[in-house]
Amino acid sequence: MKELIIVRGGGDIASGVIHRLYKAGYRKILVLESEKPTAIRRSVAFCEAVYEGMVYVEGVIGIKLNPKEFEKGMESAWKGGMIPVCCDPVGEIISKLRPEIVIDAILAKKNLGTFKGMAEVVIGLGPGFYAGKDADYCIETMRGHNLGRIITEGSALADTGVPGEIKGIGKERVIHSPAEGNIKNIADIGDIVKKGDIIAQVETSGGEIIDIDATISGVLRGIIRDGYYVKAGLKIADIDPREAEKENCFTISDKARNIGGSVLEIVSAHYNADDKV
Repeated sequence: MKELIIVRGGGDIASGVIHRLYKAGYRKILVLESEKPTAIRRSVAFCEAVYEGMVYVEGVIGIKLNPKEFEKGMESAWKGGMIPVCCDPVGEIISKLRPEIVIDAILAKKNLGTFKGMAEVVIGLGPGFYAGKDADYCIETMRGHNLGRIITEGSALADTGVPGEIKGIGKERVIHSPAEGNIKNIADIGDIVKKGDIIAQVETSGGEIIDIDATISGVLRGIIRDGYYVKAGLKIADIDPREAEKENCFTISDKARNIGGSVLEIVSAHYNADDKV
């Protein structure tokens, strides 16, 4: 399908890319997600449409498609100025729709089935892709001097497992589940928390309730959806030590906008190439 852009993943980084493309006039975008997305920064993630049916990300609407009326629903969403979101974690629909551009924004730190040739242009975000082999382009996602750099041959830096620093704080600001079970959220996105406050609890299969404490003081920038069944070690929350930056919880991050700009550069270059004029 000419002019169709498919984005695999609808988390906060992917949503920054989607939002930037949409605002630049690329309106035929389709988002593919899993049946149970694990976004932390849910207030700025189109994947939340899977649960809510409809979401707003800085004025742009994402809407979940009815799988029984997929193509009709997709066209209807575009006509209404909305971003359609479909549950298709393995990308089965890609070969059917034959999009012009595919962007893998799952950020799984590995390739989950995206390959060069599945569209005219294939873009992979972060580690797990090799530009020139399984993607046409890779985008660097690690914070630093090269954040957003477009790679035409080679791969992005390997995942270090250490989050980027905010106000000098790195790994301490990200919280992982201490056990497997169902999450019960005590705090919500945008809440001011103090170190040691209980922000959530995990109820294990054996009925044990385990408290999850804030590791630092600040504003709760993101927390996984209430009631989600988590595995031990899964990232479930993110605290910004800058309490004055509460509004940032509800807007696309600088990192997502940076990466979105790089993707926009590639997409625009493709559509404005000499053989497209």
